[in-house]
Amino acid sequence: MARAFVELGVCQALLAERRLLTHVLDTLEEGLIVHDHARHIFLFNRAAERITGYSREEVLGQNCHHIFAPDGICSSQCPFKEGEEGSLRRDDVVTFTTRDGEDRRLHLRMAPLPAEPGRPPTVLAVMRDVTEVMELRFRLSEKYSFHGMVGRSAAMREIFQTIRQVTTSDYPVLITGESGTGKELVARAIHQESRRRGGPFVPINCGALPESILESELFGHVRGAFTGAVRDKKGRFDLAHGGTLFLDEVGELSPAFQVKLLRVLQEKRFEPVGGEESRHADVRVIAATNRDLSALVREGKFREDLFYRLAVVPIHLPPLRDRREDLPMLVEQILSEIRKETGREHLRLSGQALEDLLAYPWPGNVRELINVLQYASIRAAGGLIEPENLPLPLRSEAERPAGRFKLSRQRVEEALQKSGGNRKAAARMLGVGRATLYRYLEREKKSTSRRGAGRRRRARKGANRGDDLR
Repeated sequence: MARAFVELGVCQALLAERRLLTHVLDTLEEGLIVHDHARHIFLFNRAAERITGYSREEVLGQNCHHIFAPDGICSSQCPFKEGEEGSLRRDDVVTFTTRDGEDRRLHLRMAPLPAEPGRPPTVLAVMRDVTEVMELRFRLSEKYSFHGMVGRSAAMREIFQTIRQVTTSDYPVLITGESGTGKELVARAIHQESRRRGGPFVPINCGALPESILESELFGHVRGAFTGAVRDKKGRFDLAHGGTLFLDEVGELSPAFQVKLLRVLQEKRFEPVGGEESRHADVRVIAATNRDLSALVREGKFREDLFYRLAVVPIHLPPLRDRREDLPMLVEQILSEIRKETGREHLRLSGQALEDLLAYPWPGNVRELINVLQYASIRAAGGLIEPENLPLPLRSEAERPAGRFKLSRQRVEEALQKSGGNRKAAARMLGVGRATLYRYLEREKKSTSRRGAGRRRRARKGANRGDDLR
């Protein structure tokens, strides 16, 4: 009897301890989830209920990937499936869809819990909703930079916002824009913001490879598939499994290859060259081109069905000449990189050199700007980049050889007349920097003064000759 009372007391003490522990866990701000080696959840506190929208009764005993379909609480990169205890640790920000269908950003920390010898470990996941914090950080920083891209123009702010919106799905994205506008940067930003950020980002330039090699590069091949195939090789679709595949210059694909790519996008399956086994393509496809695919569709050079498969979410990058207000920020970003590479901490751009950059049309876009600043940094002996350090096509009119001025007296007079004498507005109309227009006007003033002085001298000489004749 005494033993029964002792055992009853122990049980009551254990139950009281369990209730106390549950109460303590429920007071925490962080959501806590613990599941076993089979992903069955056996701990789910109140904060986890609030963050996910699921009740404890719905979740306990359920498989994490079943209740939080399709990829579990940790999105597609579940560290638990790797099978090694070291791989169970994770500290990352993931996108999670609540029971109400709302996408939230969660800071997720995962770690294995100690287990008895011979038993598989259990996993603790600690999560905090950081959606509002990240939104605030984005709003504070969107004027300055976003995953290596800088810009405060309306066009770039719209692109930043679109990138954040498309990261909650795996729909294909088509990025268009001239060469050098930064299409791969946008693709990488989409990957880094998405739930696939823990997976690989695999780029391939479709226009740089012959079709026979491109097929092997994308889909892989088996041993003996062709001469030189001495072993099996994984393609980019395999290498990008769980991540993002970036198809650059997709407008260069041949009609025959477009059919093969369309099949993969439709069926999510592919076969290696020379192989018979069909493989699942668990990738997000982002394509890019500097060509007008709509025009190619109309000309019959690009499949319309493939175009619509790729362009579920279209993003167009404007050329640099259409977002000149971003140029000073781009210059500072590039110069910062040059300072780090060269150790020249005081390297900077003069005001007139910046005026010349603003007046240039930039056919090569940001890539050309990088090249120009690297060149100028070499030419600048001191720490200040002056107009004479720039490549010849970018130098202001005063620095160029004769006969290459963009300005003329007629154009300047018309611009000043239209602007009501406002030189700043006139410079904008002429497509040159304000200082460039000022120098031109000063030069014209001196030239007019010299011509007037010459006429007066000639008049005096004529008058003197008349006196002599008399």
